[in-house]
Amino acid sequence: MSINLDSWRELPAAQQPEWPDRGELDKVVTELKGLPPLVFAGECDNLKADLAAVTRGEAFVLQGGDCAETFAGATAADVRNKLKTLLQMAIVLTYAAKVPVVKIGRMAGQFAKPRSKNTEIREGVELPAYRGDMVNGFEFTPGARVPDPGRLLRAYHSSAVTLNLVRAFTKGGYADLRQVHAWNQDFVLESPAGKRYEQLAREIDQALAFMRACGADPEEFHTVEFYSSHEALILDYDHALTRIDSRTGRPYDVSAHMVWIGERTRQLDGAHVEFFSRIQNPIGVKLGPTTSAEDALALFHKLNPENEAGRLTFITRMGAGKIRDHLPELVEKVTASGAQVAWICDPMHGNTFEAPSGHKTRRLDDVLNEVAGFFEVHRALGTHPGGVHIEFTGDDVTECVGGGAEIVEDDLALRYETACDPRLNRGQSLDLAFRVAELYRSV
Repeated sequence: MSINLDSWRELPAAQQPEWPDRGELDKVVTELKGLPPLVFAGECDNLKADLAAVTRGEAFVLQGGDCAETFAGATAADVRNKLKTLLQMAIVLTYAAKVPVVKIGRMAGQFAKPRSKNTEIREGVELPAYRGDMVNGFEFTPGARVPDPGRLLRAYHSSAVTLNLVRAFTKGGYADLRQVHAWNQDFVLESPAGKRYEQLAREIDQALAFMRACGADPEEFHTVEFYSSHEALILDYDHALTRIDSRTGRPYDVSAHMVWIGERTRQLDGAHVEFFSRIQNPIGVKLGPTTSAEDALALFHKLNPENEAGRLTFITRMGAGKIRDHLPELVEKVTASGAQVAWICDPMHGNTFEAPSGHKTRRLDDVLNEVAGFFEVHRALGTHPGGVHIEFTGDDVTECVGGGAEIVEDDLALRYETACDPRLNRGQSLDLAFRVAELYRSV
């Protein structure tokens, strides 16, 4: 079976860098094609099977991580802190909501970002916009902002380092359920969310002690399955990391287990949708408030023509003020068509505003409100709220306002460290996890 993996090149490709030297790009792409896969096709199939369970209403997705990863962030401490936060959130959801949680990181590949404008102006100086470390530098200088194909190679190697660290942590004992207190030692004393988590951890300890006394100690308690994902924005990169699986003869994008198409690049006749239609990974599509049911169904037929459960996830990003109006028709009509898709809520991207200080920020209350609306819509329709997709960090940043240890707009400048969009800090992430668990229990 011959599959044309270059068909996307004949179509318009949105949000691609203006590389100054195409010859240099070709050299980098050739080198990427010869490098080992970052993930394996069988792992992608395992995630697809897990997402099929989500589609059937038997599991819940927790997908999260940085808005935009940086090369400087591929350190053991940074990766451990993000993983620790995700594990804590997953524990809250698994134990408090009594639901299996599929854990997917926005990690090991989230190095490129779409932008609303091609250039940025500061104090009368206009330079190319920062498009993520995969493309150019964050520093506002002419040299840093020139797109550099060599950064694609750095993105590959940073992804490899991150994945190696994640595998070491998740398989080497760090993710053992007996570590639930250790994950919280640096956090519980000064955080309301940390104290609430500690109470839950004590209950888990008691349950584990009871099971050990009964002679039960399942392997699942000692390691976790953790999957990587990113927005496959720079098509030259993801195409170069697409390989033919020796088991099936089919192509997989081995840069990540799951890849998704953004709201700005989901044109039905565009290059991203065409490329995604050819690969076998589980894939996602971001759907904003302008998406019609007809748009969603057209994407479904293009991307999942065999109606395979676990293949396609719709990630809705409506905004707290719009989700209750726009989501019902979308879910109702897609469900009525018989389409097997998982529904996930991204409550971050529709709730961004600019504070008087000039910082982009989000209110945790708006994020929680959108999640609540997502659950309300699915409850009313009798469909499954399949998960949440959030931007967070394991550090105590001050980028979003609100939370149990409340951050106000005047605090934003204290630790505003994101390379692009504002992220929830660790306490806010746990606040969200507890709220989601409450909502799930009420479905």
